[in-house]
Amino acid sequence: MFARLFSSRPDPAEELRPLWHAIVREARDPAWYEGGGIADTIEGRFDAVTLVTALVMIRMDRDPPLHERSARLTELFVSDMEGQLREGGVGDLVVGKKVGMLVGTLAGRIDAYREGLEKEGGNATLEDAIERNVTLEGKRAATKVAVRTRELHDRLARLDSRKLLEGDLT
Repeated sequence: MFARLFSSRPDPAEELRPLWHAIVREARDPAWYEGGGIADTIEGRFDAVTLVTALVMIRMDRDPPLHERSARLTELFVSDMEGQLREGGVGDLVVGKKVGMLVGTLAGRIDAYREGLEKEGGNATLEDAIERNVTLEGKRAATKVAVRTRELHDRLARLDSRKLLEGDLT
C-alpha cells in the first residue's frame, strides 16, 4: 500500500478509469429504469451498476490481454462502492465487511449472468438470474431487463478492445 501511495508510477487501475465511468454512465441510463424494468431505488441502481460491470468483465475475460486488467476494474468497483458506503454513513468497522460482501455479490452475478448468456437457449436462465439478482418493478420486468442485458452483451462482444478500455461502449 505504501509503495503505491509514495510511488512515482501511476496507479495501474487509472488506465481503466474511462471504462469505469462508461459503466456507471450506462448503468444510469434512464432506459434501464423508465419502463425498462429495474426499480429506480438505491438497491436498483446498485444492481444496474453491478449488472453492467458483470457484462464488461465477462467481455474482458474472453480477451486474454484484458483478462488481467479485469482485476483493476474490480479495484475501481470496490473503491467506488466503499466511497458510496462511507457517504451513506457506514462506519469504518463495517465498511470492510460490506465491501467484501459486495465483491462476493459481483462474482456471483458474473457467474449467473454468464451462464444465462452463454447457455444455448439460455433466455429462461438469464431471466431467472435477473429475477434473483436485480431489484425489479412488475411481473414482466425480468424479461425486459434480460432483453436489454443480451443487447448490451452482444454490443460489448463486437467492441474492439481498445475502444472498450477507452470507455466507448457504443
